[in-house]
Amino acid sequence: MPARTPWLGILCGLACALIWGVQAVVSRHGMLVGLSPADVSILRFVAAALVLLPWAARHMRPFPVGGLGWRRGWTMALLIGPFYSLILVGGAYFAPALHSSIISPGLIPVFTAGLVALLTGERPGRMRLIGLVVIVGGIAVFSRDALLEAPSRPDAWIGDLLFVLIALLWSIFGLLARRWGASSIEITAASCILSVPLLAVMAIALPIHMASMPIGELLLQALYQGVIVGVVALYLYSRSVEALGAARATLFLPLVPIMTAASSALLLAEPATSMEMVGMAIVVAGMLIAFRSPSTG
Repeated sequence: MPARTPWLGILCGLACALIWGVQAVVSRHGMLVGLSPADVSILRFVAAALVLLPWAARHMRPFPVGGLGWRRGWTMALLIGPFYSLILVGGAYFAPALHSSIISPGLIPVFTAGLVALLTGERPGRMRLIGLVVIVGGIAVFSRDALLEAPSRPDAWIGDLLFVLIALLWSIFGLLARRWGASSIEITAASCILSVPLLAVMAIALPIHMASMPIGELLLQALYQGVIVGVVALYLYSRSVEALGAARATLFLPLVPIMTAASSALLLAEPATSMEMVGMAIVVAGMLIAFRSPSTG
C-alpha cells in the first residue's frame, strides 16, 4: 500500500465529516428563509438523480435497481428517500441545526445494537455497551432544554423526536444494506432515481414554496443536499473505508456534531446552550468509546 494512502483516507474522512456537519446547517437555513421541508426534499433528490442517472444507465441492469432488484430497491427508496428527507428537514424546522447532528448520529449505533440483539441475539461487548449508555445519557442532557420547553428552545422537542425517528430508519437501512451486500453507490443511485416518482406525490400533498424563493436559495439546497451530500460525501466515505478500513473510517463520525456546532454558531448565529455543550461532549465521548470497542465480548 502506498505511504500516501492512509493520509488520503484521513483527508477523505475529514472532508466527509465536514460535509455531513454542515448539512444540518444548510437544512436549517432553508427553513429559516422560507423553504418548506418538501421543497428541500424535492431539490435534493432531483439533483442527485440527475447526477447519478448517467452512471446508473451505464452500470445498473436492470435499470435503475441493478443487483438490488426491484423489491429491495423500492424498500431502500422508502427507507432513505423523500419521506426520510421530509422527516429530517422537518426536524430542522423545529430544532436548531446542532440537534440533528447530535441526536441522529448518536442514536444510530444505539438502535443498531438493539436491533441486532433482537434479531440475532448478538450482544454488544462490555465497553461498547458502556459507550452506548453514555451516548443515551448525553442525549438526555443535551435535550434537557428542549424537553423542558425552555424559552431558548420553543418546540425543539418536536424536532428532537423527528431526529430520533431518523436514527431508527437509518439503523434499519444500515442493517438491510449489510445483509443484502449491496454497494453503497448502487443503493444511492437506485434510491435516488426511484424517489423521483415519489416526489410527485409529495408535491401534490404538501406545501411548495419554491416559486417565490430566490434562485440562489434553490441552487444552494439542490447542489449541497443533492450533489455534495448525496454523491460527493458518499464517494469520500467509500474512499476513506477503502484506505483505512470500515472501523477506522467510523472514527470520523464524532467530528460531525463538532463541525455542526461551529458552523451553526458562525453561519446561523445559533450557538449551543451550556447544557447542550455538556450533552454534546458526553455524546461524543460515548461515540468514541462505542466505535473503538469490539462489537461483541
